[in-house]
Amino acid sequence: MKISRKQLALLAAMGMAAGFAAQAATPSMSFFVSSKGSGKGADLGGLKGADAICQQLATAAGAGNRTWAAYLSTQGAGAVNAKDRIGTGPWYNVKGQLIAQNVADLLKPEVKINADTALTEKGQPIGAVKVGADGAPLPREQQSGVQHDILTGSQADGTAFPAGEDRTCNNWTSSTTGSAMLGHHDRRSLQPGLSPWAAAHPSQGCSQDNLVATGGAGLLYCFAK
Repeated sequence: MKISRKQLALLAAMGMAAGFAAQAATPSMSFFVSSKGSGKGADLGGLKGADAICQQLATAAGAGNRTWAAYLSTQGAGAVNAKDRIGTGPWYNVKGQLIAQNVADLLKPEVKINADTALTEKGQPIGAVKVGADGAPLPREQQSGVQHDILTGSQADGTAFPAGEDRTCNNWTSSTTGSAMLGHHDRRSLQPGLSPWAAAHPSQGCSQDNLVATGGAGLLYCFAK
């Protein structure tokens, strides 16, 4: 059957409409790793300053119509648990890939946070630990540009550390004393096995140089409430 130009134009329009509908059905971004930090190491200006970083980056990416919070805990009097300040989910990355349905899923070992899904608000990957064809990490001398250490100050279950040894760089106000608990966005380390996304190891210190030397850049996990 011969199709006229008018029919072809109609079919093309229908195809475009279907494409737009499919795009609109894709869940909006509600999770990302910040493309930058404060520039002052772990001195983020407290939780308020950290949340502002997430909000500003989300706004620049066209997702500022939601309230954003950094996945961070604090210690001491009035301690705050990271898991309690990020909403209830579900959370999707910039590509519409599901990260977790809810907080319980987020805290499971099989949470979908890894080098391929933990992207910035711009959809860019973060420098990950390089692995070979067998999935094993390459030797240290072959690693470069790794920024997989993400600030959390949290235990693996999303709760704050007890008062005492500083794991939050004085509740995210110091770039000189203390240290910060870090997670690995790529779930990788130089050792075999799956590395925790939220509580892998503490930093060498709180300055930007300390964070870079440990394997990070002072980046944050940002969640939409």
